[in-house]
Amino acid sequence: MTVWRTFCIGVSANLVLATVLAFGLDAADRAFPPPLQRASEVSTEVLDSDGQLLRAFATSQGRWRLGTTAKDVDPQFLAMLIAYEDQRFWQHRGVDPIALARAALQLASNGRIVSGASTLSMQVARLIEPRAGRSPTAKFQQLARALQIERRLSKAQILDLYLTLAPYGGNLEGIRSASLAYFGKEPRRLTVAQSALLVALPQLPERRRPDRNLALAEAARSRVLHRMAVERVVGEGEAERAGLAPIPSRRLQLPAYAAHLAEAAQRKEPQVKRHRTTLHRSIQKGLETVAKDAAGKLGPKVSVAMVMADVRTGEIVSEVGSADYFDASRSGWIDMTRINRSPGSTLKPFIYGLAFEDGLVSQETIIEDRPADFFGYRPRNFDMSYQGDVSIRQALQLSLNVPAVRLLDAVGPTRLMVRFRRAEVRPILPPNEAPGLAIGLGGVGITLKDLVQLYAGLANRGRPVQLGDGIQDKPGTIEGEPLLKPVAAWHVADILSGVLPPVGAGQRGIAYKTGTSYGYRDAWSVGFDGNYVLGVWVGRPDNGAVPGLTGYGSAAPILFEGFAKSGVAITPLIPAPAAAVRIAQAQLPVSQRRFSMNSSGLLASTREPAPQIIYPPEGARIELGATAGGEIMPLALKLQGGRAPFRWLANGRPLPETSRRRVNQWVPDGGGYSTLTVIDSIGRAASVRIFVD
Repeated sequence: MTVWRTFCIGVSANLVLATVLAFGLDAADRAFPPPLQRASEVSTEVLDSDGQLLRAFATSQGRWRLGTTAKDVDPQFLAMLIAYEDQRFWQHRGVDPIALARAALQLASNGRIVSGASTLSMQVARLIEPRAGRSPTAKFQQLARALQIERRLSKAQILDLYLTLAPYGGNLEGIRSASLAYFGKEPRRLTVAQSALLVALPQLPERRRPDRNLALAEAARSRVLHRMAVERVVGEGEAERAGLAPIPSRRLQLPAYAAHLAEAAQRKEPQVKRHRTTLHRSIQKGLETVAKDAAGKLGPKVSVAMVMADVRTGEIVSEVGSADYFDASRSGWIDMTRINRSPGSTLKPFIYGLAFEDGLVSQETIIEDRPADFFGYRPRNFDMSYQGDVSIRQALQLSLNVPAVRLLDAVGPTRLMVRFRRAEVRPILPPNEAPGLAIGLGGVGITLKDLVQLYAGLANRGRPVQLGDGIQDKPGTIEGEPLLKPVAAWHVADILSGVLPPVGAGQRGIAYKTGTSYGYRDAWSVGFDGNYVLGVWVGRPDNGAVPGLTGYGSAAPILFEGFAKSGVAITPLIPAPAAAVRIAQAQLPVSQRRFSMNSSGLLASTREPAPQIIYPPEGARIELGATAGGEIMPLALKLQGGRAPFRWLANGRPLPETSRRRVNQWVPDGGGYSTLTVIDSIGRAASVRIFVD
């Protein structure tokens, strides 16, 4: 009788208080507004291009509280939550009088609390204004706050607050944090068993933590599954099946990718809570794994940095600043993608590109690889040996130093630096020094990101590409003069695609180049296919030497492994432009058969314009008649400019003889599309594509 009486008095007091508050709520709102601003602090998130979580930062109280809305959560979870916690959530105004009456009757019948009467609105009130005790006064205040919250917020907003603030044990708050920590997945596609566990945990989050109290967590999940209202939601028999599913016994780490970029994003805009990047989480995950595994094999204090970008848009799809951000022994906190280091031989392809562009060489031009003295500068090959006479193709593929310096001496170091500036890349020269021949062998400083930007332009038919920073800076093509002309860029890419892959790596259709800086301090490898360019740097952040460190032996295997583990499909390289053809050494003009600084061809290119086919014009449709004998009549070929003699090619096959005349003729094999090309004596070419009827 005493229990019943006490209970009736308490319920009456609650109802009276609720009535008073309902009529005096305007005054209460003005005098004691609910502290909703406390719910505004959420974890800062860094997302990939598809909105997937790359990394989150704890709140100032050290809590993982990821902002969540109902659309981020499995609809069945929401139905189970409301069925279990607050069946009339969408009808009541913050306090559920039916639930209060039910709780009162159960207390009177059993002499103890059997079920509570807290609504989701009341639980949100408790979460934004925690109270140490569970006294009647605290309960009254919670009722009042729930009524205030309902007046200020919509039901959807209240539900979002609960999904963000509900406690799940330890420093986990909100369903997204819990779903990632216990199941390793976003809560958009939860199973029935997973949903039931996440419904149960917030009631007693510390006692029911599955990583500490597995039995209590399982019992709590079972109670949720077997609540009649929940069973109606999940369907007949589903509760029993869900009860057999295992419960996670350990807590997982929340996603923690792209640490350096995430830190940079937070520093740039600390007020922004969600940063969208251009990265792809699957690619980032794969490359971070490759970098960490590779550094472990290379030895202590060695780090690895990687940058992967789209060659057409300039978007960075993955950026790995170090092998392990948290590894102090490797100075993992230093972002090595933005540190200037000596690039070794990785700039050689651009020297060859200029030589192709000027018509100084073709792929099969012979060049000397012998000791040479360039006004006191005596370059030597990496292995201290010399190959003698080699083709241009072999010289670049073998990364021979003397041929590269010979060509740089011909095209000019300053001109090479001007081309880099076209791509908005400015390598760092030693103090008070002008560009010299040493830049071709790594005598400048350049960042990995800038090196990838140069190679992105090379892979993009010579059109320079501006890489973004992954966060704010907008990527895109760079308007203005090309880094290299398309034909020259194709020749370089064609040669690099034939470089032998490192030992143990299969041929993947990648064009790539390696480099090793002086003293074994930096190893580089940069490669590209038709869509992506990937750059790799290996070394010590403190610039210490690493005996045996080389681009081919250390960085190239990481490059190939990176392409394999990134998950991107290898696409063919850019197709050859119309005027780009490989010509056998015997068919080259005399001046191009051997590279020589004393050849007259070097001066001729400055006196005469490049050849141009004036007939037939590009895209022409030509109908040829027949001779009296029924043979196809020849097609007249006319050109202007260029230096005689001229070599004509039809569909890549040379015509029988060279000619010093600017008029020639060709008899087609048949109808259809054909490509006609003319090459002058110093290797400059022009092409047209026509259709013959």
